[in-house]
Amino acid sequence: MTFASGSKSSDNSKNLSNRIRMDQQHLDVAVAAAKAGAVELMARRDDRVVREKAPKDLVTDADLASQKAVREILLSHFADYAFVGEEEGENEPPEAVRRGALDAPPCWVVDPLDGTVNYVHRLQSFAVSIGLYAAGKMRLGVIYDPVCDEIFTAIDGGGAYVNGRKMKVSGQHDLNDSLLACSFPAGVTADSPDVARFVRVLERSRALRRLGSCALNMCYVADGRLDGYWATCVHSWDAAAGIVIAREAGASISAYDGSSLDDWKPRFCVSGSSELQRTLVGLLA
Repeated sequence: MTFASGSKSSDNSKNLSNRIRMDQQHLDVAVAAAKAGAVELMARRDDRVVREKAPKDLVTDADLASQKAVREILLSHFADYAFVGEEEGENEPPEAVRRGALDAPPCWVVDPLDGTVNYVHRLQSFAVSIGLYAAGKMRLGVIYDPVCDEIFTAIDGGGAYVNGRKMKVSGQHDLNDSLLACSFPAGVTADSPDVARFVRVLERSRALRRLGSCALNMCYVADGRLDGYWATCVHSWDAAAGIVIAREAGASISAYDGSSLDDWKPRFCVSGSSELQRTLVGLLA
């Protein structure tokens, strides 16, 4: 089914239930779009044009081609939906979408190339990420890693999967035994709070990684490959799909200071257990 078109029924709870229900069509379209975007990335991997959007913040012709391919597929099937993407100035959702208004359209939230620096240097760990936001919440996530040919998917209330296999978090509760990841902003300096957080966690964890892709880091937490991950510098499109995937795999997720997560300003921490989440939040806040 598709979303209802914003009826003013007096039965608000029933109307909300109808509007937020996801189905296989949404998932299939998002998977097709992610793979189409990845085709553009892989076609340009060894011959791409790179420029700086800002100091140390790169964009390539592959980002732009991937977003175009993704956008065309998503909106050809769901023409009335809103669209947010990292490139082409489509960075902000309509105000009604941000507020979670019941009459707001669902909104695709797309990162056509998460892990651009890795991609530019011909490293692995980059992906196409597609989330779907509706009625105040991220409801669907698809992340495709074309190097490893892994497709991570989740629908609100339906579990999280990688290549059809159901995922679950590690359940690790002891920071001393945890493998973690984090993200730094472009141009981070030695006196940044992010560096201080990194050192505090590094001293107490088994190991700490910077893998270069927010989307894949969240998938790895969902699949128990990482025990936790935090980021205080990413955008909605970086985390949108991963929020759903991690949540549906049983992860604990909140803002990095322990407050409620803002899907449109994701300064967050995600962990494989509530105990580990509390420990990490205590070190990051």
